[in-house]
Amino acid sequence: MEYTQLGRSGLKVSRLVLGTMNFGPQTTEDDSHAIMDHAHEVGINFFDTANVYGWKKGEGVTEQIVGRFFAKGGGRRERTVIATKLYGSMGEGPNETFLSALNIRRACDASLRRLQTDYIDIYQMHHVDRNTPFDEIFEAMEVLRAQGKIIYTGSSNFAGWHIAKAQECARRRNFMGLVSDQSIYSLVKREIELEVLPACEDYGLGVIPWSPLHGGLLGGVLRKEREGKRRLTGRAKDSFDEVREQVEAYEEFCEEIGREPAIVGLAWLLHQPAVTGPIIGPRTMEQLDSSLDALELVLSDKELLRLDEIWPGHRTAPEDYAW
Repeated sequence: MEYTQLGRSGLKVSRLVLGTMNFGPQTTEDDSHAIMDHAHEVGINFFDTANVYGWKKGEGVTEQIVGRFFAKGGGRRERTVIATKLYGSMGEGPNETFLSALNIRRACDASLRRLQTDYIDIYQMHHVDRNTPFDEIFEAMEVLRAQGKIIYTGSSNFAGWHIAKAQECARRRNFMGLVSDQSIYSLVKREIELEVLPACEDYGLGVIPWSPLHGGLLGGVLRKEREGKRRLTGRAKDSFDEVREQVEAYEEFCEEIGREPAIVGLAWLLHQPAVTGPIIGPRTMEQLDSSLDALELVLSDKELLRLDEIWPGHRTAPEDYAW
């Protein structure tokens, strides 16, 4: 396993991030625990979750599964860099959603209980809250850090200017601010190259791509469809018709270089600036094991150029759309 520092922090994390969103809704608790144990065995130390995962309002189903995993002992918690998120609604009350100082305090305590730990390594804002000033947010985070409940703060789904605004607020407060941002990023979805990636590079944030295979669209979907193994759903189904020709060219390219499409998609992300590691969300042990091959794949300049031809990206703004 390869390790890298998370942004400008001194924290060392694996270059693949174990996403837990399927734990509960699609993967049983026993299988989820087995996957997490195996992740440790192969060197993955970075796990990502969120208080809303499990999709039963207020229950934090996935966090509870992870918490019972930690409670088994054997160094499971100590070997894990655990990141969780808040923002989404956890109840019917007006202050059980978003990023008010009150909700930050309550949500953190609730996540700690469910995760059966006394600290969260990276406490992330799941989305930007346009109605709460960053001074209030960071003051609440500073209190949690002083109490030893969190160590680092991160964001998710922020625009480049949100990152800049947050970091300048943190600078004024003599607070470290954000160390990472989770953003949708893949060969199919490259808009963060306009401003989010440059902002993260400039401010020293590690980038953690989610949906790195765009819901399976980059996972050899045409071949699987021909073999009757998988039907398109969700994000992949919604965008398939408009990118079918690109998917065909992509799968042909992967066949030419003798690599599975999913591995190429993950490996491409590992070649991108500021990317710490993509979030993989395995439903099974086999999916976890297959993802590891991405760490060994070094794409040549010629291969990277061919991927850019199939899936055109963006230059940094404003050069992307102006001189």
